[in-house]
Amino acid sequence: MDLRTLQYFVVVAEELNITKAAEKLHMSQPPLSAQIKKLELELNTELFIRGKRQLDLTESGELLYRRAKEILRMVEKTKTEILSLSDGMRGTISIGLVEGIAPDIAAEWCSGFIERYPHIRFRILDGSTDDLLEKLRSGIISLAVITSPCDNSLLHSFSVGKEKLAALMSKDHPLARKEGKTIKISDLVGENLIVPSRKATIETIHRWFRKTGAEPKIVCEMDSYLDAAALARRQVGISIFPRTANIPNDSLVFKEISGKDKTLEYLFVWRKGRPLPSIEEKFIDFVKEEVERQRKE
Repeated sequence: MDLRTLQYFVVVAEELNITKAAEKLHMSQPPLSAQIKKLELELNTELFIRGKRQLDLTESGELLYRRAKEILRMVEKTKTEILSLSDGMRGTISIGLVEGIAPDIAAEWCSGFIERYPHIRFRILDGSTDDLLEKLRSGIISLAVITSPCDNSLLHSFSVGKEKLAALMSKDHPLARKEGKTIKISDLVGENLIVPSRKATIETIHRWFRKTGAEPKIVCEMDSYLDAAALARRQVGISIFPRTANIPNDSLVFKEISGKDKTLEYLFVWRKGRPLPSIEEKFIDFVKEEVERQRKE
């Protein structure tokens, strides 16, 4: 049960299709099938239930998949740490970022960390909080900045910033001509609303409206600030998004939503129970230091 065979098994377990797995591994199908059969003979158990079109993992297969992922991650972590010790800290850190202030604050972290460790590279993926949580679960990324709340039973987390929510609307909308730079939730009762698609955010918006004795009139859920701005510009509705989503445009007006609870909190997160490469552990420590330093300033 060597490492290469475990790698083959993991890909097959994730694809649940020998042909697709072989393509992903850049090898032909017969040798891959033979390797999986050899592994089953070695372990004296079936790892897959073979259907006409796809495979399914047996109970033994599911156990081996979990253990194989852990073994391969540990091997990679060990290799990275040895390289770091012998040739200075190096490697690639994969981190996911939600829209809003996350890219701005992460840019400062990356700049400072690269200055300290010049051989480090970053791979940054963007997406909604739910997208990034799925990428964390599947192992595509190890670290992320998301919006609260998060499941603390599954994730380590700490706060890295807060941001006001605001209403984005066409300049021709009556509320755009309302005096002042802020707007109340009561002003939005009965208005068509475009909101972030995350379930937790939608539930929060519902709670705000219930305090006024009303329910929000949500006509669209989406993740892209640019798309939300385009719909607001065409008067499909008023978009409720973070303040930094303000897109300079003469046809749009941005008004902050008044109230201390009308904010989004940004969290730096990583999965519990999953060993991280030393470079990512050092990056977490670095970010904690930066956040603490900024709080003291």
